[in-house]
Formats: sequence, structure tokens, C-alpha cells
Amino acid sequence: MINLAMEPRPPTFDPAEKALAFISRGWREVRDSAGADLQLMRTRARTFKSLADLEFENFLNSASPFSVSAAEAPIAELDFVKRIKPKLSEIRRAYSSPDFSRKVLERWNPRSRFQLDFSGIRDAIVSVDENEGFGDFGRGRLKREGRGVRSKEGETEWEIIRILKTGLKEFERKSHSKDIFLDIERKSSEFVEKVKLSLKSICKEPEDSKDVPPLDVPELLAYLVKQSGPFLDQLGVKRDICDKIVEALCCGRKDPLMSHSLSAQDTPLLQNENVHDELDLRIASVLQSTGHHYEGGFWTNLTKPEIDEEKRHIAIVTTASLPWMTGTAVNPLFRAAYLSKSAKQKVTLLVPWLCKPDQELVYPNSLTFSSPDEQETYIRNWVEERVGFKADFNISFYPGKFSKERRSIIPAGDTSQFISAKEADIAILEEPEHLNWYHHGTRWTDKFNHVVGVVHTNYLEYIKREKYGAFQAFLVKHINNWVTRAYCHKVLRLSAATQDLPKSVICNVHGVNPKFLKIGEKIAAERNGGQQSFSKGAYFLGKMVWAKGYRELIDLLAKHKQDLEGFKLDVYGNGEDSHEVQSAAKKLELNLNFLRGRDHADDSLHGYKVFINPSLSDVLCTATAEALAMGKFVICADHPSNEFFRAFPNCLTYKTSEDFVARVKEALENEPHPLTPEQRYNLSWEAATQRFLQTSDLDKVLLSNNDTTANPGHSKRIRKSISMPSLSEAVDGGLALAHYCLTGNEILRLSTGAIPGTRDYNKQHCIDLHLLPPQVQNPVYGW
Repeated sequence: MINLAMEPRPPTFDPAEKALAFISRGWREVRDSAGADLQLMRTRARTFKSLADLEFENFLNSASPFSVSAAEAPIAELDFVKRIKPKLSEIRRAYSSPDFSRKVLERWNPRSRFQLDFSGIRDAIVSVDENEGFGDFGRGRLKREGRGVRSKEGETEWEIIRILKTGLKEFERKSHSKDIFLDIERKSSEFVEKVKLSLKSICKEPEDSKDVPPLDVPELLAYLVKQSGPFLDQLGVKRDICDKIVEALCCGRKDPLMSHSLSAQDTPLLQNENVHDELDLRIASVLQSTGHHYEGGFWTNLTKPEIDEEKRHIAIVTTASLPWMTGTAVNPLFRAAYLSKSAKQKVTLLVPWLCKPDQELVYPNSLTFSSPDEQETYIRNWVEERVGFKADFNISFYPGKFSKERRSIIPAGDTSQFISAKEADIAILEEPEHLNWYHHGTRWTDKFNHVVGVVHTNYLEYIKREKYGAFQAFLVKHINNWVTRAYCHKVLRLSAATQDLPKSVICNVHGVNPKFLKIGEKIAAERNGGQQSFSKGAYFLGKMVWAKGYRELIDLLAKHKQDLEGFKLDVYGNGEDSHEVQSAAKKLELNLNFLRGRDHADDSLHGYKVFINPSLSDVLCTATAEALAMGKFVICADHPSNEFFRAFPNCLTYKTSEDFVARVKEALENEPHPLTPEQRYNLSWEAATQRFLQTSDLDKVLLSNNDTTANPGHSKRIRKSISMPSLSEAVDGGLALAHYCLTGNEILRLSTGAIPGTRDYNKQHCIDLHLLPPQVQNPVYGW
């Protein structure tokens, strides 16, 4: 039989016992700490006793040999000292004994009960002289020092010790019951209620919050569709369809709800707003009524640079530089010059620096530079000679490498780091897709307050002409969508010839070199004076690569060689495909005269009357605009890239090859129309700069600092960016993070066509640009 009485029982843990164990452990720690403090007090007491002995010794010694004579000293003072001297000696012997100090210090130890007996000192002092009141003073002092309560054993305890003992006994009594947990629960409930009341007093509900009706299902669906634009765009759903869905959902409810949601001061603002802005304001008003304040989205750096209220900073980053005469080298240079004319902003132009071997491949006429300062001097002289004024802007360089396969310059390292944080205010990315294909660094929209991208090149059209072009174009299209969405706030497309990028609008923000307008004015003056302005026929000028329109030109002339019998065309240009183009024209026996490329403003080109440009790959041909500015006829294809030029009467467009022949004959038989002042202004960089400020929203951004001070009642609108979150911003941040991770892998970079070693700049760049090595600039710490 099993003896149950001998079987050990499992240990039980009472919560009260746990609490007592915790308190006892804490009490032991306090006791140990008090013991250490008492040890320190003993040491200080011994020091004090030594000092007291010294003072008593000096006092007693000074009682007999006074420094003054007895006759000069007061008689009463001498008698008092003589009578108190024996008693003071007795007191000194009493407190100086080792037993006295040991007993006094032991009384301070909390581990034992103590009772300090002052009767010996009191009797000694009281017996000195009761008539002088000294004894009363001593008794009163001892009463104050020894006040307390008498315990059962007759011991005097401190009041605080008595209270502590009483509390411990009460706690011990309650620990045997559940009262302690009920008391803790009650006190915790009281604490939570107090916290709630405090939070309510701090976060007061906004006034009139109950007047704003809550969102209904159609509004929520409309806002979901609107914010899901990035996903639907990637799936192939056009923005027009999304806009129609939003309008259909909001059409029946926008008027009554908006009248309730917005105040009377905000209502007039809606008259010029569309449905999307009304929906944003509706969401913002509801969120404001709840007290919600949006601070930022996922993967978003909320730390923005401080804005100088006097002058804003604009950084223009481009992918090419003079003396390479390409559109991305010339047009950003003019933009920087004309933006710097305004006193409202400071401008910095950031261009690529190529090492000597790459300069020899890119720059014409074997022109090279030994230092960035030398190239900067060349750039300034070139632009100031053409604009006719002192261009007050800074020029900086970032490391770049030339890709022979792509025939373009690829940035090396993080380009954004070459704009200081103090000047990181507004960024203009000339060719944003090109700059960010392999960008591995700080996100532009995190570092800058406003980022504008300007699309120059129709890369898809170029890629389609290569081997496996259709597949490559498909990939590049989505990559361009990816990087422009992640790194830009707004994108400007020069024409509809480019792909439809996110956040983009179409506007020609390029102007014409003022030198061409002056040539046009000179030719117009000669014609008014009866002189013959144009002594030559037709010409074509452009870089001699197949994609620049040479394929289309040869096909048109070969097809209608008999219709254009006797027609001669001069072709100016240099390029990688020069030999192939000339061989094809010679094989077809076309009447083409190939000449070396030269500046379009060269005197030898002024006498031509007709400029022919059949290119279908251009976004906005700069040579076409220059020919119109000089007062020439321009024959070009009916293509989205030429949409801006159709407003000029000298622009003759064609849709078919037969139309091309008709337009050539028409131009050769007639004289160009003189340009009106309005047409000349539309071609100028002043007009282009104004269009750029308006379409990029820079006019509003540059004036944002002075809106409140200039007109306090001007901005009554609810700030949507602060009052509500944006799903689109969260998506953009995720895309930027994913792009950063992918571009950090060298294998992935090389597999997509990147130049080896372009994740960081090389040693030669460090020497030329006086940079720290990449491992010092961006150290990687191991674990």
C-alpha cells in the first residue's frame, strides 16, 4: 500500500508569499545600503571628534593665558571661564572615551534597537549654572533631539520607524487574504482613469467636428480607386478609366457633402477645382475633424533641409556636358543661365566629369581637359557668348563613365552626394530615367523638397532598332516607370513621343539659342531691304547615326528618286554610322552631298532656305527649332515630336511619302513667312523658362515662403499633404527601397548592362575631383 502521508506534495506558490519575498529582498538591499552609509558616517564622526578635540584644546588653553591683560579684559567674562573650565574638561573626557563613541554609533545601526542616554551630558551641563539658563537650553534641545514614542519595552523609536513597522504589519495581515489584489486592481483602475482624463484634456476634439458627416461607401471606393492608380497603371489600366470611375462615384454626392465639410471661406475655392481635388479636400476635412495629423509615409525620410527665406536653391543635374554638342549638354546649360537671372533663387549646374580616356572618345576634335576648372571655363565662355549676359550660376562635377554600347554617360557613385545638404532644396533631373537606372544612393525626393524630371530622349524608339529590341523595350519601359515614380515629384515630357510616365505632363520647356533669333532678325531685315536672303536649297543636319533620321531620309529619297529628279540635298554630320550611311546612299545613287558636321549657327548654313528632318525618334528636335528661328522652311513628319512646331506657318508637315514630295516642291518654289514678335518670343528661352516654372509647379514652390506674409488670407485651403496619408507615396517609397537593394548588387548591375565599377567612382575620379576614396566616404563596418 502506498503511504500517501509520506508522498511529497507539489510546492504551491501563493501570490502573497511572492509579494512578501519580494519585499523582504528589497528590505535586505536597503539594509545593506544603510550599513554602507553608516560606515561612512562613522568615519566622518571620527573626523568630527578629532576636530572637536582640537577646538576644545584651543579653547581651554586660551582660558589661562589671554592675549590681553587681566585689567583690560572684562571681570565677568574671566569669572565665567574659570567656573566653566572644570565642567568642560569633564565633558571632554566623557565624550572622548572610546566606549562612548562606539555606543553612539551602534545606536544608528538599523539591525539593532537603540536608546541614546543623554542624562550624563545633561546633568553635567545643567550643573554648571542653573541661574544662567544654560541648563534650560540644554534640556529643551535634548527634548527635541530625543522626541518619539515609548514602545512596550520602554525604548524611544523614531516616528518614521514606527510608521514603517505599522505599514509592514498591515501588509502582512492583508497578504493572507485577497484584499491586496483587490486594492491593487482598484488603484490601477484609478490610475488608468486619470491618464484618460489627462489625454482628453491635452487632445481636445476640434471644434465643429460633429458637423462634418462621415465618409460613405462610394467616397471610400472612389478614394481607393484614386490611390490605387500606380497598381492599375502597371496592370495596363489607363488613367482616363480611373478618372471616370472616380467621377461616377463622387458625382451624386460632392455638392451636399462638400458644403457641410468645408467652411464658407473654403467653398469658393471649389469652383475652379475638379472632382479629384474635391475628393481630396473631403477626405482631408473628415480627417481634420477627427484630429488626425499625417506626418509621413513608409520608407520616407521626414527630415527635410531648412529653406532659406531669402533665396531658394535649384540644382540642375544632367547627363552630358560641353564640348559634346548634344541636347542634354546644351539645353540644361541654357536653363541654368536663364533661371539664374532671377534674384529669387541660386542655381547650380551639375555635369559629369570624364577621365582623359573617355574624353577622347566623346569630345569632338580631340578636345580634352586636364582639370574640372579648365572645362568650367570653357562652358562659361561658350554660354555667355551666346546668351549675351553674365551667367551667375555655379558649375559642379560628378564622376561619370562613357558607355560605348549605349553611347551615353553613366553616373558613377551616388550623384546626389555632390549637392550639399544646405543647398538640397529643388532638384531638376535632366533625363531622370537615365540618371537613375543604376542610381545607388540617397533618394532624391528624400533629400530635396521638390524634384522635377525633364525627359529628353525617346529611349524606347532607339532600343527597338537593336537586336531583340522589342523585349528590351518592354523591360526598359517598366524600369523607366519604376525609377521616375520613385525619384520624382513631377515629370515633364517635351512631347508625346516619349512613353507615358507617372506624374508627367507634356510641355515644351526648351528654347532656342538667342544667336539663332538674331540670325533670323538679320535675314528678315535683308529681305525687307530687297536683298536675296537664301541662295541655297535644302540641307539636313544631325549626328550621323541611323536613329537620327538617316534611315527615313534615305528611304524617302530612294522611293521618289524620279519625282525629285534634280533635287540635291546637303547633309552635315559626324557619327558612328557615317560609313554605313554614306555607303547606302552611294549604293542607291542618291543625290546626297555629305559634309563634315558643324555648328548650326555657322555662317555657311545661313543661306539655306529649307531644312529637312524626317526623324521619327526625336522627342523635340533642337535643330528644327533653330531652323525656324532663322526664318527657314522646315519639312518634318506629322509626328508627336513636332506638335509644338505646327503653330508656325513655315513648318510643313507630311503624313505620307507623296506628301513629302509635295512639301519639298512647295518649299523650293516659295519664300518663308517672316516671324512675328509673338512667334519669336515663343521660341525664346525666356518663354521656355516661364513655361517650365508653371508646368513644374516651381512658381508655386518658389513663392511658398512668402504666401503667408504677403497675403494672410490667400491660403485658406486645407493642406492635403499634411492632413491625410497617401497610398501612392507608400508605393513610391517601397519602389525606391527595392531599387536601392537591387542596384547594390554588382552581379545584377552587370546583367542589366551597367558599366563595371560604376557603383562607386574610381581612383582617377578621386584624383581629378579631389574626392575621398569610396571606402572612406562611405565606410562599411563588419560585424
